[in-house]
Amino acid sequence: MRLTSLIAAVALALAVPACGGDDDETASAPAPAPAQTQEPATETTTPTEADDEPKKPKKPKKPKAEQAKPEPTPEQRSAPTVRSGLVVGIGEHGTAMFTSPLFGRLGLKHARLVTAWDTTKVKFEREIVDAWLAAAQAAGVEPFITFAHSRVNPQKLPTVAEYTQAVRSFRKRYPQVTTYAPWNEINHLSQPTNRSPERAADFYNALKAECGGCTVVAADVLDQSGVIDYLRRFKQRAGGSPRLWGLHNYSDTNRFRNGGTKDVLREVQGDVWLTETGGIAKFGRSFPYDLRRQARATRYMVKLARSTPRIKRLYVYNWTGAPRDARFDAGLTTPAGKARPAYRALAKALGR
Repeated sequence: MRLTSLIAAVALALAVPACGGDDDETASAPAPAPAQTQEPATETTTPTEADDEPKKPKKPKKPKAEQAKPEPTPEQRSAPTVRSGLVVGIGEHGTAMFTSPLFGRLGLKHARLVTAWDTTKVKFEREIVDAWLAAAQAAGVEPFITFAHSRVNPQKLPTVAEYTQAVRSFRKRYPQVTTYAPWNEINHLSQPTNRSPERAADFYNALKAECGGCTVVAADVLDQSGVIDYLRRFKQRAGGSPRLWGLHNYSDTNRFRNGGTKDVLREVQGDVWLTETGGIAKFGRSFPYDLRRQARATRYMVKLARSTPRIKRLYVYNWTGAPRDARFDAGLTTPAGKARPAYRALAKALGR
């Protein structure tokens, strides 16, 4: 995943061998999409109508052989028990979402932005964050900021001193932000932290020290192969026995399972936020463009998030969809801002 445009990275573990699909498929950062002139067809449903003819008196019937039950769908096979009380937000890099009537109808008051760790040193990064935070504030939305690799020097792993100074500068410029994650998808190969759980833990310790009154998510990990070993090394270095963790469970969400989520829940103590996940409309060869499947995955995503009281928040990625020729697309709306089936699935799951 590269943070190559106005969005922070989204990376999926969907393609690792343990998850199935194409083993050579890797995530890349979706770029902001231009308006799409032709909308893809969406699903339509034709309900079966009841027979309105008068019913004749029933005659005794001979017992019939028991009818075979239909095979359960993937969602039904692993569908968790639903609970209420989950806090839901949206992960989105653009500002149009905050003024969209569709967003207003959902009644959501939380949103997440991924930005470079060196944001305050880079003019275009400052402008993006300035505009995004202003739009969030105008909409009455609580911001959640997650740092990630630099877009000026993506491979640079900052020293703890450099990171601490960057956090201090960011806090000074944006004192209204009180919810943070120290680094996005720390275990993904696109991030310079992917081979250094210890440095990632140092960043967590530094952010906690610099922002004593803030809510700080510890390891923000992707549900890919090796995540448990990464978490174990992280925990050995992190101070204060963290009680809040971040997980991107794209694999479970889009393959209608729950094993990866359960593994992480078993490994860590305290609460977990699903800081980034969503139904995939398209992702390379592994997931061809399919809005119906995206809607199904969106419904399952909410059920999975509500399956345990330890999962406190769910940040759905993302709001604005990409053009049909894009490699990655998880938008709840089209590039033109119209609702997709996944949006309606989310709205229904939230009782909106």
